[in-house]
Amino acid sequence: MSGVDGTAAPAHGFTPRARFGLTLIAGGAVANIYYNQPLLALLVGEFGERAALWVPTASLIGYGLGILGLVPLGDSLSRRSLIIGQTLGLAVALLAAALSPTLTTLVLASLVIGVLASAAQQAVPFAAELAPDASRGSMVGQVMTGLLTGILLARTASGLVGAQYGWRAVFFAASAVAVGMAAVAAATLPGPAQTRPLRYRALMLSILHLVRTQPALRRASLSQGLLFGSFNAFWATLALLVEAPPFDLTAAGAGLFGVIGVAGACVAPLSGRFTDRHGARPMVVIGAGLVVASFAVLWIGGTWSLVAVGLGVLLIDIGLNAALIANQTRVYALVPSARGRINTVLFTVMFVFGALGAFAGSQAFLVAGWSGVCAVGIALAGAGFLVNVLEPRAA
Repeated sequence: MSGVDGTAAPAHGFTPRARFGLTLIAGGAVANIYYNQPLLALLVGEFGERAALWVPTASLIGYGLGILGLVPLGDSLSRRSLIIGQTLGLAVALLAAALSPTLTTLVLASLVIGVLASAAQQAVPFAAELAPDASRGSMVGQVMTGLLTGILLARTASGLVGAQYGWRAVFFAASAVAVGMAAVAAATLPGPAQTRPLRYRALMLSILHLVRTQPALRRASLSQGLLFGSFNAFWATLALLVEAPPFDLTAAGAGLFGVIGVAGACVAPLSGRFTDRHGARPMVVIGAGLVVASFAVLWIGGTWSLVAVGLGVLLIDIGLNAALIANQTRVYALVPSARGRINTVLFTVMFVFGALGAFAGSQAFLVAGWSGVCAVGIALAGAGFLVNVLEPRAA
């Protein structure tokens, strides 16, 4: 039976093998855009201060472009084939980054890495497509937990490897992991169920139609984008804070803060259950409030207390992820036959704001130090909070 957008209903169930594969791919693919963050001090040492600005920004811009340009194809073509192709291409781009002789080539490689790492965003709507109605929320939540864990543990793994073997070793290792992800996708994911592919132009035009006709999608995307911008302002500069006096941590020490943030990924099921009972808006307001509170803690104690930095990491990750699951729950219910394109809208906006947040945070750090980063974070997260507090009750 075909869906209203011309695609066929899935013929395969969400088997344990597929669930494992999608969870692993979601976390493993998205990790690639965060490997550079604990390595910024090492990159600055080799390429100069501009590396701290352009490398993380390029990877986030690329991820946004990949979500915009590649993820909609999953509503028409085989998501399995797209995931395999993207992860193999990712292996090549990571190898190019590892071999980069100049900052320009590293920035270009980072841009391509970001584009192809959007394979992670093929995995989430794939889970929604394969899962039975009765357990769709919990299954999507599990895949999202993998994605969120990948974001956080990427920094830890990168910091440890980078401190021991240098920044190039991180990208060589990531290239090998990407080849492994392609093999996992081939072994665990079901084949295509689509029978009537949509033209690319029609897919892209339908995204514009969704944006025009779904105000809830616009609000969720804006609020989550603002929160994600604040999140990246923090993470793009954390290594620069903790690797300088008075902390003098190594890249490995900076990466270990990602372990604290894993607690944020663990709130995904709790956020989903709360949203089911009370609606998405209250959960997003709570999450945004926690992000604002995290920057208050970081502003007060972040320059002299590692405990304050750790508490800030915990609050920002719990708040961001709680809001994200609630916003996803809201928008995936709008047009079930267009979940891939809805995912594209939500995450494109998120990562555009994420790139802007990383840029603004890096610039603020260079101009005003850590207090400048916290001011940027509070401004962005506070705006995300207000988008939901001021939302019309009938919306």
